[in-house]
Amino acid sequence: MARVALDADVVIAFLDRSDAQHRRAVETLGAHLASGDDILIAATVYAEVIVRPLRYGTDGKVDEFLAAIGAHVVEVERLLARRAAELRARHSSLRLPDAMSLATALAGAAELLTLDRALQRIADREIHGWRDQRPR
Repeated sequence: MARVALDADVVIAFLDRSDAQHRRAVETLGAHLASGDDILIAATVYAEVIVRPLRYGTDGKVDEFLAAIGAHVVEVERLLARRAAELRARHSSLRLPDAMSLATALAGAAELLTLDRALQRIADREIHGWRDQRPR
């Protein structure tokens, strides 16, 4: 069993059948759900994901989905916020929401699931660099 942190685009596309990336999100996340992987989601990702459903009164479906997959919402505390800021300082193209997703993955020793190819490239460098520095 692995740990994965979700970026907002994965959750949004997974829940919205009309999203252009729905199929990709279902395939990507579905494999992790079938494996029983531990799912992390930053509180900032939750906030990003829930905005549109709140407008349309469908926010309960998001909460039901997160509960059904056993997602752990990771609170934003000072060290996590700092790690996100450090990521933004190293990667000028990284937006704060994406930095929070990646910081959550790093803090939780998890892989990052995202549909954003640029973010995935940064995550691959950061996560593999972090793992290479861990004591064995």
